[in-house]
Amino acid sequence: MATPAAAAAAAKEVDKKVQLMKEIRAHEVAIGELNNLPPSRAVYQKTCNLFFRKSVKSAVTSEQKQLDMAKSRLQKLDQA
Repeated sequence: MATPAAAAAAAKEVDKKVQLMKEIRAHEVAIGELNNLPPSRAVYQKTCNLFFRKSVKSAVTSEQKQLDMAKSRLQKLDQA
C-alpha cells in the first residue's frame, strides 16, 4: 500500500506534467496565431512585467525556443 507521502509526491508530479502540457499548448497556439499575422506587422511581447515591440519573426523564434524548453522539461519528467 502506498504511503500518503508517496501518493502526494505522485499527485504533485502529475500536476507538474499537466501544467507543462498546458504551457506547451499555449506556446503552440501563440505560434499559430503569430504565423497568421503579416510579416510587416509589429507585435508586443511580454518579458517579465514589460512589453517590448518586436517583429513577428523574432516573436515566433522566441515562442519556439520557449516551446522547445517546455517540451524538454516534460520529457525529463517522463523519464524520471
